[in-house]
Amino acid sequence: MSALERYKLKKLVKELDRKTGRGTELISLYIPPSRRISDVIAYLREELSTADNIKSKSTRKNVQSALESIMQRLKLYRKTPPNGLVVFCGVIPRAGPGTEKLEIYLIEPPERLDVFLYRCDSRFHTEFLKEMLAEKKCYGIILLDRSEATFALLKGRRVEVLDNITSGVPGKHSAGGQSQRRFERIIEQLAHEFYKRVGEYATKYFLNLHKQGVLAGILIGGPGPTKYDFVNKDYMHYELKQKVIGVFDIGYAGEEGLRELMHKASEKLREVRHIQERKLVQELLYYIATKPENVAYGINEVLSLLNDPRLKVVLASEALDEKPVVVGYCKSCGEKVLYLPKSREEVYQIKELKCKRCKATTADIRVISLLEYLIEELEGKRARLEIISAETEEGQQLLKAFFGLAAFLG
Repeated sequence: MSALERYKLKKLVKELDRKTGRGTELISLYIPPSRRISDVIAYLREELSTADNIKSKSTRKNVQSALESIMQRLKLYRKTPPNGLVVFCGVIPRAGPGTEKLEIYLIEPPERLDVFLYRCDSRFHTEFLKEMLAEKKCYGIILLDRSEATFALLKGRRVEVLDNITSGVPGKHSAGGQSQRRFERIIEQLAHEFYKRVGEYATKYFLNLHKQGVLAGILIGGPGPTKYDFVNKDYMHYELKQKVIGVFDIGYAGEEGLRELMHKASEKLREVRHIQERKLVQELLYYIATKPENVAYGINEVLSLLNDPRLKVVLASEALDEKPVVVGYCKSCGEKVLYLPKSREEVYQIKELKCKRCKATTADIRVISLLEYLIEELEGKRARLEIISAETEEGQQLLKAFFGLAAFLG
């Protein structure tokens, strides 16, 4: 899935999680590709017949309406999609009695479904979709020198420090003669024990991830030759040793060395979203300094360029999903009218918008997030939308310095 497709599905799953029924009226249906549509429809007909036994008249009516709606939609499919099909359907109350509305969602999952599930409940069961959307691939990180070792995981955009251990290996000493040789032997033995301990910790943190098939590789870094001594000998589990994809010279072995390792390992990790986002924001800063005519930033400036043929890439902070916009269409000339409220409270005070072109009022208005508006406006156009996490340092830089929105022009 592209980042945009993943975002849309994540947002839909969040919306589905917020929906609740008055009783056990909401249907969740997971259809694996191995199950024929005709068989599923036959199964639902049996459930429709069984629903006659529901005591509550309103619940019975709502469940039957949902089942009939699902069967009508499934008849539009000649065969089950390659990854299967997920259906959510039910009567959702909007406010008080009489505000209920039947809603149905059909989703082709991003991964192949292996289970058939039919469930009638007061909520939609989105667990399988959430599992598919969870970031699975990760990279193990080991930073070490003679004094300490740090273990971390790079998972999607996030670096999680797992542990830090010290070696107990002494540094330089002033002994000479036979004492010097004796100290050197002791130090080498202590270093050997430390390397063994680093290997044991690597097994503890990374071997299960490897066996689960989610460990994409291991990065090893640190100052001096220590890391090579560790890698070139049999201190690591043989399966983990095969997962080492790079050994890097960096200045520190502790947590402060993680940032340097991320920079030096960027070629190895170009598929990891954290690195991709970092490069995009750094490229933006470079263009601002060297080719300012090829970039735009700030909400108003970028929004004014959405139909510009020069627009190539739009960088939008994930935090813009929390910023509401009001959209309407002029009753007179059909012009789209967009308004950016200064606060969420202001949203509820807006009843209509005025067209800037002909000064007429708009037809029905709707409130969506600024990120949703960008997705709608750029869909089908040449320009690419890149959604940048607000959790990283670069993402915070985009959010605070450029109000969460910037663009490259070509």
